[in-house]
This record gives sequence, C-alpha cells and structure tokens, in this order.
Amino acid sequence: MSTGSKAGKDQTPVTARAAEIVREYGPLAGEASVGGVTHDGQRVWAATRDGLIAFDPVSGKTTRTLACAGDAGTAFDGTHLYQITEARIDKIDPATGTVVASIPAPGNGSDSGLTWAEGSLWVGQYRDRKIRQIDPATGAVLRTIESNRFVTGVTWVDGELWHGTWEGDESELRRINPESGAVLERLEMPRGTGVSGLESDGGDLFYCGGGGSGKVRAVRRPKAAARA
Repeated sequence: MSTGSKAGKDQTPVTARAAEIVREYGPLAGEASVGGVTHDGQRVWAATRDGLIAFDPVSGKTTRTLACAGDAGTAFDGTHLYQITEARIDKIDPATGTVVASIPAPGNGSDSGLTWAEGSLWVGQYRDRKIRQIDPATGAVLRTIESNRFVTGVTWVDGELWHGTWEGDESELRRINPESGAVLERLEMPRGTGVSGLESDGGDLFYCGGGGSGKVRAVRRPKAAARA
C-alpha cells in the first residue's frame, strides 16, 4: 500500500452539480453544533459537544444519547463507535457509552472527519488538506492522501472515497481518486449550507453534519449511470 499521494492540482476541472438534499433533521435536541456523523446500519449518530445523539432516519426521532463529548468525526466499525475528542480518538461501546480504548489522533487536535473502511480508520485533517488512513489499535499512520481543499467529513462507499469541504460559505461533497487525490465528482451544497461530518448509509444517501446549524442533512448519492 502506498504511503502517500499528491492531489491532482493540474487535472481538468470537474464541473460541480447541485447536491440533492432530500431531508433535514434537527436542530438536534437544541444542540448548537453538529460535528461528526456516522451510520450503524439502522440509526444515524451525530456528535455534539455534550454527547452522541442517535436518531431513526425514517421517523427522525432520537433513540439514544451517550454522554461522550465529540469535537469532530465519528465512525462505526460494526461493533464500536469511534469519536474524535481533542487530540485523541476514543473507542466507545455504543450500548453503555463506556470508552474502552483511546489512540492519538494523527493531527494532534486539527482532525476533522472520521470513517471506518478496510479494517482501518480514515481521518480527515481540515486545514492540512489531508486524509490519513490509520491503524485503529495504535494510531500509526498507514497512508496519506492529499486534497486541494479543506477536508471535513470522510466516507467510503462501494469502493469510492468521498469527503466534505467547507471554506467560507461554500461547501461540497467530493469523490476523489484514492491513489492520486484527483477530484472525480463534485456535489455543491447551497451557499451557506456547510458540511461538517459525512457518512454514507451504504446505499443511496449521504448524511452530512451541518456544523453550527445543529442539523443533519441527507443528500442523494448520484447513481453511477448518471455520471456518464
């Protein structure tokens, strides 16, 4: 596996398409800000300063709350939740909220998005414009992918790597080549609608944290046939 890659700054520009927002949730329990977002196969989890909130994406009703502070990205490995908090990543038992292990975050406090794929954690680093694959047991960096935009949320789905960007009033979802960092697809959010956390439901939807809006937004994932 390669240890690094360079963003394709000289690539042919990819035209952005408007993101299709299909539903908004929240503000969640009166929270002022949503950071990380993940999906456990049934529920959406959103990280806030005061805790992790799980809700049913069909009814929109809150189903669980855990008193685990979350500064940024959230992930789920099929059994445990992972949460970026300050300069560490906590591994959390979702049944009890107990932190069962912690590892150092690669950005030492400058980390943003988080997702689980291929047996690893993938961490977005906002101002560093990087995505790092790390060992979930030790925090050791296994691979680095460079972006040409600030990186917020990160997610993998069907072998595709997507990440959120948020600079000023402009925010997008971007599909990138995981080897070169080249941008392959851009979904532009409405101006002033930011993307903090990002996670796929494994199907046709992305769930996007809305930062200071306190909301989570469901965005339609384009079908492959629509990309031709």
